[in-house]
Amino acid sequence: MIRYYERMNAVEIYEYLERIANLLRTDVRRTGLASGLQPVQMEALHYLGRCNHYSNTPVAVAEFLGLTKGTVSQTLGVLEGNRLIEKEADAKDRRVVHLRLTAEGERLLAESIPPQVLKAAAAAWSEAEARAVADALERFLRQLQWANGLKTFGACRTCRHHRREADGSRWCGLTSEPLTESDALKICREHAPAGEPEPVP
Repeated sequence: MIRYYERMNAVEIYEYLERIANLLRTDVRRTGLASGLQPVQMEALHYLGRCNHYSNTPVAVAEFLGLTKGTVSQTLGVLEGNRLIEKEADAKDRRVVHLRLTAEGERLLAESIPPQVLKAAAAAWSEAEARAVADALERFLRQLQWANGLKTFGACRTCRHHRREADGSRWCGLTSEPLTESDALKICREHAPAGEPEPVP
């Protein structure tokens, strides 16, 4: 049974997060609408701007945003129509389509995210305060994902499959493919937090 103070803490946290999310979404919406985009289209663009080559497919976009394939298909159609993304067939499986930002998509994303309202607030923090906020939010996000059985979509370098050799080279223990420094910073749909046990087959 959830105790009263635990419920009140959850309510308070929810209200803070809801208000913060609304403020950020409003700022992103303002920028997106100036380019003819809705918030969900900006969210898809943001995801594609930071995911790796294992995760830039329509299915992965749907998983990350928690949307239906139909909704994501329409969203991606708008982005492609606005020449913000382009499609590319997978080199090994021509049935798989990868989505990449165009130069215009990268420009719009850089101008829109993080939103100005967040940059203005964060500018008042010390480096230690900013790090503490980021660490607390990361722990909270991981707890939400773990409690609800959701994919983590974490950065490659924090995954248990990420391997780094003595010479500094990197590779994926899941696919046995080499990784670049840039790959290591991007998020992946196959991410599994380091330190967690391997799933039982």
